Amino acid sequence: MQVPLDDLTDELLYPPPYLLVVGTLGLTVEDPGNTYVSCPEGGQVPEPPSPTVRRRRLAAELRRLRERAELTGDQVAKQMKWSASKLSRFENAHTIPRAVEIRKLLALYHVEGSYADDLLALAQEAAGKGWWETFSSTLPPEYAALIGMEAEARSALSWEPLIVPGLLQTGDYAREVTNGYLEQIDPVPPSETKRRVEARLARQQVLTRDNPLRLSAVLDQSVLQRRFGNPDVMRSQIKQLIELSERDNISLRILPLIGRHPIGTGAFALLQFGEVHDITHQDVVYIENLTGGRYVEEEDEVFRYRRAFNRLSDLALDEQKSREMLVAARKTWS
Repeated sequence: MQVPLDDLTDELLYPPPYLLVVGTLGLTVEDPGNTYVSCPEGGQVPEPPSPTVRRRRLAAELRRLRERAELTGDQVAKQMKWSASKLSRFENAHTIPRAVEIRKLLALYHVEGSYADDLLALAQEAAGKGWWETFSSTLPPEYAALIGMEAEARSALSWEPLIVPGLLQTGDYAREVTNGYLEQIDPVPPSETKRRVEARLARQQVLTRDNPLRLSAVLDQSVLQRRFGNPDVMRSQIKQLIELSERDNISLRILPLIGRHPIGTGAFALLQFGEVHDITHQDVVYIENLTGGRYVEEEDEVFRYRRAFNRLSDLALDEQKSREMLVAARKTWS
């Protein structure tokens, strides 16, 4: 008996790479909080696709194709015999369309050949689960999305005036930062605090994977003077910053307190992406605040944040002088 391809469920067509991703990072279904990263002998952690970014790429491309076809959402929904809200969920990455639904949309938009195959492949990858989704009950949605986007970003620009960026934190420093916020502002059980710290440390594998994320970070000098935990925590944290600053894919610079502060803004991270299946993803700025985070995606706004980072970087110490400042700052915590 032959079953038509369109009648197969997406689970059969596109088996989710959940167990592959979880296994790659040394996580298990029974113990998703384990953050020790296991590597193949003699190599780095393989770089699985990020379903978070694949979903966003697919949604943006479906919206672009509809607009290119000069069709409104209502017109497409009527021809597909869907509700307008269903199409909206597809185009805003709230729901992943099934393969048969994508084929119908592509036929309506007159898209075929290799490009149609690329979109179907993208949908297959979008249907997977990232390791961070095992922490979904613990992490705020905006933060979980950030982890997913970091997993696929080619490079990141980070400005931090208050604390060491999460990608560069030690375990002890991360615990102190997390505990300080959660105990005073958003109390949660100790087990949840532990899992949030584990997720933060697991994020850092993007810096050591094959084809690692290229990180350019500018820290305000006050970050080195603001105590989290005891002096041992601060010494260890600054030591790690010194060591990480030696890596080829990490540029770490310090903006000294002496002189005029050039940009009056809080922390932000600008993520930059390459092409996947010949489909681009726009650069995204992540801004974290007291109660959560938000994303900036409009091209003109992202451009302003890039200019702001470039200005901060221009006025910061160069990498060698920044390293010397780190060495001196470590001694002050003795």
